[in-house]
Amino acid sequence: MPERSGPGFRRRVGPPSRRARVALLTLGVLAVLFLLFVMFAGFWTDWLWFRSVRYSSVFTTQLWTKIGLFAVFGLLMAVIVGFNIWLAHRLRPPLSAMSVEQQSLDRYRAGLAPFKRWALIGVSLVIGLVAGAAASGQWRTWLMWTNSTSFGEKDSQFGMDVSFYAFDLPFYEFVLGFAFSAVIVSLLTSALVHYLYGGLRLQGPGRRASAGAQGHLAVLLGVFVLLKAVAYWLDRYALAVKTGGYKGVSGWTGLRYVDANAFLPAKTILFFVAIICAVLFFLTPVRRTWAPALIGLGLMVLSAVLIGGLYPAIVQQFQVKPNEQAKETPYIQKNIDATRQAYGIADAQTTPYSPQGSTSAEALKPDAQTVADIRLLDPNIVSPAFQSLEQQRNYYAFPNTLDVDRYGTGSGKQDTVIGLRELDLNGVQRNWINDHFKYTHGYGAVVAKGNQIDDKGQPVFTESGLPATGALGDYEQRIYYGEKTTSYSIVGGSNKEIDYTDTKSGQNVEYTYTGDSGVSLDNPLTRAAYAVRFAEPQILYAGAITDGAKVIYNRTPKERVEKVAPWLSIDADPYPVVQDGRVVWVVDGYTTSDGFPFSSKTTLGTATKDSLTNQRGELLAVANQVNYIRNSVKATVDAYTGEVKLYQWDEQDPVLKTWMKAFPGTVEPKADIPQSLLPHLRYPQDMFKVQRDLLGQYHVTDANSFFNGSDIWQVPVDPTSDTKQVQPPYYVTVRMPDAASASFSLTSTFVPNQRPNLAAFMAVDSDPGPDYGKIRILKMTGEGGAPGPGLVQSKFNSRQEVANQIYALKNGDTELEYGNLLTLPVGGGLLNVEPVYVRGRGAKYPTMQKVLAVYGDDNVAFENTLEEALKKVFSGAPPAVTPPAPSTPGTGGTTPTSPATPAPTGQATPAPGGTISPELQKALSDAEKAYNDSQTAFKNGDWVAYGNAQKALGDALKAAEAARGGGAPAAPTGTATPPATGSGSPSPQP
Repeated sequence: MPERSGPGFRRRVGPPSRRARVALLTLGVLAVLFLLFVMFAGFWTDWLWFRSVRYSSVFTTQLWTKIGLFAVFGLLMAVIVGFNIWLAHRLRPPLSAMSVEQQSLDRYRAGLAPFKRWALIGVSLVIGLVAGAAASGQWRTWLMWTNSTSFGEKDSQFGMDVSFYAFDLPFYEFVLGFAFSAVIVSLLTSALVHYLYGGLRLQGPGRRASAGAQGHLAVLLGVFVLLKAVAYWLDRYALAVKTGGYKGVSGWTGLRYVDANAFLPAKTILFFVAIICAVLFFLTPVRRTWAPALIGLGLMVLSAVLIGGLYPAIVQQFQVKPNEQAKETPYIQKNIDATRQAYGIADAQTTPYSPQGSTSAEALKPDAQTVADIRLLDPNIVSPAFQSLEQQRNYYAFPNTLDVDRYGTGSGKQDTVIGLRELDLNGVQRNWINDHFKYTHGYGAVVAKGNQIDDKGQPVFTESGLPATGALGDYEQRIYYGEKTTSYSIVGGSNKEIDYTDTKSGQNVEYTYTGDSGVSLDNPLTRAAYAVRFAEPQILYAGAITDGAKVIYNRTPKERVEKVAPWLSIDADPYPVVQDGRVVWVVDGYTTSDGFPFSSKTTLGTATKDSLTNQRGELLAVANQVNYIRNSVKATVDAYTGEVKLYQWDEQDPVLKTWMKAFPGTVEPKADIPQSLLPHLRYPQDMFKVQRDLLGQYHVTDANSFFNGSDIWQVPVDPTSDTKQVQPPYYVTVRMPDAASASFSLTSTFVPNQRPNLAAFMAVDSDPGPDYGKIRILKMTGEGGAPGPGLVQSKFNSRQEVANQIYALKNGDTELEYGNLLTLPVGGGLLNVEPVYVRGRGAKYPTMQKVLAVYGDDNVAFENTLEEALKKVFSGAPPAVTPPAPSTPGTGGTTPTSPATPAPTGQATPAPGGTISPELQKALSDAEKAYNDSQTAFKNGDWVAYGNAQKALGDALKAAEAARGGGAPAAPTGTATPPATGSGSPSPQP
């Protein structure tokens, strides 16, 4: 294109037209208004959400705390910096020396002169805004300091309460850091002003600094050195929470010998040296010379190098290393004691255990319930089976990992696998109306027995169908809040949502939400705010939004709890519970701190990672590295209303008490936990994984043994997974050798460092009650101990008869999936059980076809059913079926008895002068039936039925005892009559 120039072309120059100026101004104003509305929309919708869940105090407390910190520290920084800039200008010399340097600066001084006041205000405000924004992020530190609660424990070095390190020291360090920032910024800006106005010169004859500039800067340097003295003093206490590597202990925290005997005195000496140096700087304006202050500063730096660096190195090299064990042992013991206390493992009970290679009927007898409740249904594998068998509609789905809970009472109580049928929008035609108005919720819970599989290898459901029916009774089945529900929905008003499609009529069963959850959209301003929040302009004008409509969002249980309790770290695995006609999610919350003196720190993300992490989700943690943790809160989220409740679970936790003072009324007392919910509460997995990670080293309580490092355990790699990650813990019902009966527990295993054999078995009681949270560890004894999970898996695969069957199962296009490898202490030995699932080509889900079992070294079985596998590994030695008699008052326990003449069938012998009540007659009839059932199950080799019959027999005998007013009940036919003394000879074998 030819250039447009020449005599005939006149380029238009000059200011834009009035119309253009108005258009540009309008666009600018609209852009600013839009940005302001976006900011307002975020604030306004957050406030509406907190108000809708009745936790508005959490929002206001955070807001006012952030505003207060922003205003106070921002204003303080602006005033300090502004005052120093003003003072530097005030102290400028009246005449600037003539030099090339000053002539160049004259132009800047002349240009700045008309705007000096505005420049001062602008610079101060900008610096204040930055400082205020940084300070507002410290709202947790401020609230913990102002609401601190005493731990009632003092550290072993300084005698300070632990609350000083957890709550006070972090705030003091924050204030000190702010003061350092204020002085440094003031020093830099003041030096710049002095230079600009001639108070400081780099060229020319005479003094380089005027008297005013010298005095001003000397005082600022003196304040800086004085703050350094305060830092040295606080550093003394910070040694108790200092982290550093030591003998392979990751996250080692606390003082060592060199810290206590070199660094600690060095910090004290440097504190006084810094005080003296600061005084010399303060005297500089009087003496009119820098020499003393600079000499003092040089001496302080030299002292820091020699006293704070070289001296500790000499102590370490010539005092500690020649006799390290003797020097370090006292400090190792402090670390051991503090770490075990801070992580709640101080009361962990370690018992030597010598697993036997074979067992007997009498040895197996106490573990009948453990064997009967062996979980065959792996919640990490059967989700596809739930999906295929119970999805019912394409727009429903189950989580990848299901949950384990307990349902039923008495002898009917058993471990179950439960999953909720949640909404899955991938199964519908995607559009805005379907996504947010029509398909809004899931429907129903599906429950299966944990210890049973049907003849097709499929789960045995106790609650199934759509709508769901079964053992759970009537309950509100609509799931508006769940782990897979991540998008917003607009409900209520005249909106008709889809429950499900009726298979008979083919019509949609519709429903209108009546819960009190959500934020009303009746206000146009609110609709506009949510249109901005969700980037969806249709919210502004859509006719589908009628009067009474509400928007629900933040719908995952973890998300809701974390938002209303931002001071909690949240367990990665919320689980559903059906109770009192409702479905609620139970979420475990942790209070954490990184300020427990001498307690080693751990990284939560690392400690809680295992082979199922990607399936269960990541740990949501407020703090990353911690050295104190408590499962202090049990939270619930109603799956229909979204209502969030926080319950105080650990009533002694000072961190929780501190947050309860900061956010009063948000946490309800432990006594308010519904009684129907208590039986479903369990020990949380992430807490357990943190504890087992620490117990790998801190099971050693003797400092000398700890120093030698010869007894380190590690969690074994999961042999059933290809992730190469550690084995996850498993919920099972198990009786530990020192316990009277089996209980719902969370279990794991340990292997020695870099070795495959089993080092220990760990279980924590997960049933709420007096033993809840009790950690029991069985430490293997003997040369070889027992095989670890990796060796057990190898033992399975190396047996020729097993290998042949596995090869046959894999023949063709079928795939094998190994279920959870459970290790259980049974009959004086260790029983390992692993269900094996087979997925054929084109099959949507795997079915359980085989059970692997091993007991001892040589007893290996690969059978079609658990009963057959157990019969083989136990060599046909079932437990004795004679039931344990209820304890006679005064005996304190159950004692096997000698045989006696049985009473007539279904009847009992009345006490002298008395009659048999109907309650007693029924209890004895139930006991006789349970006994006969156990005999039949034993003959058939049905261990599950046998264990259930044993539990039913125990319940019946307890009922009989209660009916007789506490006395020993008469025995049913075929049982032994308990002697009055509560003692006797062992029961005969059947």
